[in-house]
Amino acid sequence: MSKKYYPIIGLEIHAELKTTTKMFCNSKNDPDETQPNVNICPVCMAHPGTLPVINKKAVEHVIRVGLALGGEIADFTEFDRKNYFYPDIPKGYQISQYKYPIVAGGNLNGVAITRVHLEEDTASSNHTSSGSLVDFNRAGVPLMELVTEPVIKSAEEAGAFAREFQLLLRTLGVSDADMEKGQMRVEANISISDNPDKFGTKVEVKNLNSFKAAEKAIKYELERMKDLLEEGKGEEIVQETRGWDDNKGSTFSQRSKESAHDYRYFPDPDLPKLKLHQAFDIKNMKENLPELPWQKRDRFKKYGISDEATEIFTQNAMLGEYFENVSSIFKEDLAKIKLASNYITSDIVGHLKNKPDVTMPSVINVAGLINMIAEGKISSRAAKDILEYMHGHDEDPEKIAEEKGLLQKSDEGELKHMIEKIIAENETIVAEYKQGKEASLQYLIGQVMKVSKGSANPQVAKNILLKMIQ
Repeated sequence: MSKKYYPIIGLEIHAELKTTTKMFCNSKNDPDETQPNVNICPVCMAHPGTLPVINKKAVEHVIRVGLALGGEIADFTEFDRKNYFYPDIPKGYQISQYKYPIVAGGNLNGVAITRVHLEEDTASSNHTSSGSLVDFNRAGVPLMELVTEPVIKSAEEAGAFAREFQLLLRTLGVSDADMEKGQMRVEANISISDNPDKFGTKVEVKNLNSFKAAEKAIKYELERMKDLLEEGKGEEIVQETRGWDDNKGSTFSQRSKESAHDYRYFPDPDLPKLKLHQAFDIKNMKENLPELPWQKRDRFKKYGISDEATEIFTQNAMLGEYFENVSSIFKEDLAKIKLASNYITSDIVGHLKNKPDVTMPSVINVAGLINMIAEGKISSRAAKDILEYMHGHDEDPEKIAEEKGLLQKSDEGELKHMIEKIIAENETIVAEYKQGKEASLQYLIGQVMKVSKGSANPQVAKNILLKMIQ
């Protein structure tokens, strides 16, 4: 029987920051640049005699992230040189932070944070069959690194943390954190142990360029480690850096894992030490943080809407604001607010996917449509048709309903005449209902809706049917 193993996972997440220029020079920070080696200068290309200058906005971004996480903002911080040779590091070292990060501690999604620090990004390499090419446009871009405590217990928990961090970065406006563009990169430090109080041998997995890839890689690595530790295998887990091959669905060995002393960190002599509480009004920055994702969720839940809708409105700021503007018209009418939520998260979201460039219906007209549904003036089927038409033709929903003959008929006299005919044509079904078959009543109501082309008020039709049958 196999032993019970306890996963221990920590994450390192890098995010490129949104600034006009790079971290230590005035070259443009443009992640959408397609031409190689155009946003470069003597500083980020490490020409002799050049001196770096700290980008204040990048430091401010990291402080705001730290405040949102509830971390401690350092009074004293400095930049260090992290020494290693690789073609994408023109200086032969990376300017980073080691002993004195900008942020210490904090918490997100129930996961404790170790630190958040600031460094410069490397150039990007393009490997082909004929050789390797290096594009220095990315070299020197401000790069924030967040390190969690090794307290994550599953791939799903790791994925949820990374998604929440991406949402936080976008909410704060400090990074677009687009993983497809490499603006956010996840690395996982993974170990397992048969003792919950003891760490196993740690492996770092890189090349995780999507949340799904991160979750798959962690699951794969945990299984690989478990297999190695099973009795009779005769193999050991090696401390190393591994890559993730998405096509094969497996990790592969890259190199032995470096330790901090391998990088020979030392303070960068060309950059000044920073006293952050003197350089920034930390208290004012904290007070002026935007509404954070978890605060937004709590507020949306007060509307009584579904968890799925709450998450959609939290993730999508535009839709969240749209929903709240519609809801404000209904004040405290929670029934109408929930109805509005349902139509926005299903129909309007669907229309936006199919016609992303078409103008959305105005808040007033959507609210008018919800009122018509709540008052029984139109059926749910008619509401969907009207809403689809309103997406691109922002007109009064009542006018649309009249023109398209979609207003529900509640006139008992008109409906009685129609129902009499339906009863006469379905005597067997009526008899079955009288014998206790409830489904027969639904069939008759369906016939009313069919004959009226959906314009009959189903509740009124039901009441008339029951009276006439009994």
